[in-house]
Amino acid sequence: MKSSLTQVSGFRAIGVACGLKLSGNPDLALIVADRMCTTAAVFTTNQFKAAPVLYDQALLKETQGHLQGVIINAGNANAVTGEQGLRDAAEMARLTEMACNLPPQSVFVMSTGVIGHRLPLDKVTNGIQTAAKKIITPDGAQGHLAAQAIMTTDLVPKEAFTQTTIGGQIINIGGMCKGSGMIHPNMATMLALIVTDATIAPAPLDLALRTAVEVSFNAITVDGDTSTNDTLVILASGQLPDSPLNNTNSVEFRQFCHALTEVCISLAKAVARDGEGATKLVEITVNGALTQAEAKRAAKAIANSPLVKTALFGNDPNWGRVLAAVGYSGITVDPARTSLKLGHLPLVYLGEPLDFDAVAAHDWLAQQHEITLTVELGLGAATATVWTCDFSYKYVEINAEYHT
Repeated sequence: MKSSLTQVSGFRAIGVACGLKLSGNPDLALIVADRMCTTAAVFTTNQFKAAPVLYDQALLKETQGHLQGVIINAGNANAVTGEQGLRDAAEMARLTEMACNLPPQSVFVMSTGVIGHRLPLDKVTNGIQTAAKKIITPDGAQGHLAAQAIMTTDLVPKEAFTQTTIGGQIINIGGMCKGSGMIHPNMATMLALIVTDATIAPAPLDLALRTAVEVSFNAITVDGDTSTNDTLVILASGQLPDSPLNNTNSVEFRQFCHALTEVCISLAKAVARDGEGATKLVEITVNGALTQAEAKRAAKAIANSPLVKTALFGNDPNWGRVLAAVGYSGITVDPARTSLKLGHLPLVYLGEPLDFDAVAAHDWLAQQHEITLTVELGLGAATATVWTCDFSYKYVEINAEYHT
């Protein structure tokens, strides 16, 4: 069965093992398009940007948004590695271009793993050569190996695909991503790649991507930590006949944004669901805020609260922690207008606590793998939804032992 990436015609993908992961699992992903693609990307806002991020940002400017391949390694972030790290990132791109017979400056580079360690370029070189040989013959199923290769502490690979009809043409959009810890994106995500056969220029593609990211990847958090390597890139092959997507005021462009957002939300929720040690996916909605920014700020405050997240892991309906997070978020609040629900269970109405069966609520939480928290502020019409997960003992164990 084809992967989400290879369901989009004109794209090939493979994952191989080159020895960066001690487990021996695949740790190098190669994605190649049959033709040059228009490209857009968003990156981490962390000021300690990894070498691949700096390389890719410069590459996008140099090529004016046109690329043909992506090489991704796991097991080493190539972050805070100085000038040599930059040279290693550039060499990864050059080696991939040569091995795949691609034009110079046509390959994006992404890395994930431990920060502060030099990239073992000899292993990466062998991996690139192996991947390039295996990807020559298109095999849609081997694209699943690419999604596996980019995993670090992820428990499951993450893929998403959608198909939509715009202007009488069927447009395909497929994507993969990785992320489980150090998740608090800001105009980017962990590592993600999306491909489409749509025909669209770099500028409108960039606008569509940023529109989708704001309500998907920028609306998730696992632990409040923004990575040094966050990168999300989209490649549009233009396989289809010319389309009206370049008109950003058109209905067709809005349809494309909707489909792209659907893929991004699916991937983003998969990251939150697979948060390190997580047992629950938590959807938090704040309604009735004065502005959308304030609604999102309050929702993020709840989502990042260790007290809220540990209570949910313990199946404790300790709703005071939720309202405390809203109260310190810095947004406009009137406690007398505020209401709160856990799932369909009302806990607070217009500032007044409601009677409820705490034991029954505990038992209900214990049976849920996905839960919702809804805050009604009663001040305006703005709303925002974010996704997070609970904090378990396992989260501490994973991150206490990650380096060693």
